[in-house]
Amino acid sequence: MIFVLEIPPQAEPRCWFAYDGDDLLRKVAADDALQEWEIHDCATPRELLEMFDASPETAGVAEKYPGICAMAEEYGWDKPLYRADHLQEPGSYREEPVTPQQASEAALRARGDCRIYWSEAEATAAFERANDPTWAGSGWRARWSLRAQLIATEVLADDL
Repeated sequence: MIFVLEIPPQAEPRCWFAYDGDDLLRKVAADDALQEWEIHDCATPRELLEMFDASPETAGVAEKYPGICAMAEEYGWDKPLYRADHLQEPGSYREEPVTPQQASEAALRARGDCRIYWSEAEATAAFERANDPTWAGSGWRARWSLRAQLIATEVLADDL
């Protein structure tokens, strides 16, 4: 499980979880200004063209879809390319792989202060570090939010 602790400056901290990278992406996209496919996508130039009911053999395809054809010329029609608008130029596809987790983390960080714990053990260890700077001052609310989520997902026992 992945645990996300959002710490907005003018609101109560909020902690939630995702089962895996794909679930994280879906949940991040639900509250993001961008669409899920703008936050993270992986497609070949051929697949992008097929979204417009076109193929490389379609007459006038280069004039109608010059951007997609330029990508195909540079990378080939079947090379997987990655889009992650919070990490790179919006609307661009790049050769370097981007995981749903990386794209989701960038989207969360664009919203503001947050902590992402990539496993139950990491989240539990963070909660148990009483001297963590995150918990200083009014940060106890963030720590309490993390605790509540760990209890709700049965990672911690509610024995207080």
